[in-house]
Amino acid sequence: MQNFDLLLLTAIIFLPATWAVPLLFFPKSAVEAMRWWTLAGTAITFGLTLVLWGKVDFSSPDMQLVVAVPWIEPWNIAYRLGVDGISLPLIVLTSGVCLLSMLASWSVDKQVKGYLILFLLLETGILGVFLALDFFLFFIFWEVMLLPMYFLIGVWGGPRREYAAIKFFLYTFVGSVLMLVAMLMLYFEGGYTFDLMRLAAIGEGRIDGLQFSRSFQIVTFWLLAIGFAIKLPVAPLHTWLPDAHVEAPTPISMILAGVLLKLGGYGFLRIALPICPYGTQAAAWALVGFGVFSILYGGLAALAQTDFKRLVAYSSVSHMGFVLIGLGCWKISEQTGMGVGLKHWEMGLHAALFQMIAHGITSTGMFFMVGVLYDRVHHRDLNRFGGIANRMPEYAGLAAVLFFAGLGLPALCGFIGEVFAILAVWNYSPLAAVLSALGMILAAAYVLWTVQRVYLGSEYHGPLAENLTALLPRERFVAYVLSILAIVFGVLPNLLLSRMQPPLHQLVIRMDEAYRGLHQVLASIGQAGGG
Repeated sequence: MQNFDLLLLTAIIFLPATWAVPLLFFPKSAVEAMRWWTLAGTAITFGLTLVLWGKVDFSSPDMQLVVAVPWIEPWNIAYRLGVDGISLPLIVLTSGVCLLSMLASWSVDKQVKGYLILFLLLETGILGVFLALDFFLFFIFWEVMLLPMYFLIGVWGGPRREYAAIKFFLYTFVGSVLMLVAMLMLYFEGGYTFDLMRLAAIGEGRIDGLQFSRSFQIVTFWLLAIGFAIKLPVAPLHTWLPDAHVEAPTPISMILAGVLLKLGGYGFLRIALPICPYGTQAAAWALVGFGVFSILYGGLAALAQTDFKRLVAYSSVSHMGFVLIGLGCWKISEQTGMGVGLKHWEMGLHAALFQMIAHGITSTGMFFMVGVLYDRVHHRDLNRFGGIANRMPEYAGLAAVLFFAGLGLPALCGFIGEVFAILAVWNYSPLAAVLSALGMILAAAYVLWTVQRVYLGSEYHGPLAENLTALLPRERFVAYVLSILAIVFGVLPNLLLSRMQPPLHQLVIRMDEAYRGLHQVLASIGQAGGG
């Protein structure tokens, strides 16, 4: 069984990269064959993640299917993999978004072979991050993602693709350097190990006689938090995102918004929070504050855009702010040093993880819908659209579902994460909750204004109006799948929430116990010093 688990997890990670090797031997003229070959690879990978879903016991809060093979033994580095209710939904989301993005990649007609190879390497890097349980291995996969995305934007992007690619690289690289420093600090302070589960046990005080000090946790948390916040992205560290989205080809924008932004939130949940509980609590005010700022800033910036794609990009900044407030709403009583309303914080963590999944669906869909229009009329100027529903009624209807899911309409998936994040943060700060709720109002404003400008009104008579034809079969498939998922998870959110609950509940309990234990030790030291 252990060997099968190792084989399954390894296949999920490396099948896309392995699948890219035969592409080197395809003749350049066999463009259609290369596309179908790559689509088959992403489909098989998606199937393997569904097999993995069926093997996991979601009633257990513990890490499952854990495998560890010695890799660089002198430095105690292992090829260590595992999965739980936190990572598995994101793994399936990744494989699903990559499959749909590959269907959207038929519009890419320049240097197709290179594009498809980099596309598959990017999928391997993302899946590796979600499955790695060794910090060194996690960091390797984190960096593996960087180069394919850099070239996919820089070679296949729009007119300012070089600028956008370099900006993306520099921002992400800075975050990686900070993460590397934190990783080395944890390695030496944690007894020369990169094992994330052991480091979390030390951080939470579950190993007798070992626990990271208060100052160490605070410094380490901030190093990790900045690196993850850049990827999330959190304003004002977000400025790489609009440029990267606007210049990236549509399928890469789908992956960038649907999956890559979730790596920041996952980094908080898997590494920063459990390893640094005291640091998390010390920075809770900043997480909530920057989250609220991102929600409002992203919403206001979206309202000011005339580029369709840039509007959706800024909406992502706003929506991911709800993830940050959900992560940070951990309130501690100053008198007792104990958590106040831990159920609210647990609700916040559920909201954060659910929002990552929901945003992965809606943002993928919104960028795809923008790309469908751009492929036909070759512009994204909101002021030059209008009346698209008259020419493409099916497309307009599906787009409305996805955009309304994005704004947080009840009974659609975007509503659940945002509302529960607001309810959770009320316990931490009513003012933060009220300001966050204003973000939902801003979302309604820019989405409704966009729908009115693009899809309603008199018939479109702009450039290339004759190209506004019905959806192609592959476009129809992508749009319907995403629209159905947006409805299903909006109506039945417990399909995801019930599977997230055990590991998130365990995380909350362990972090609260770790904080209380360290708080009591520090209080006793202070009393002894005062005496």
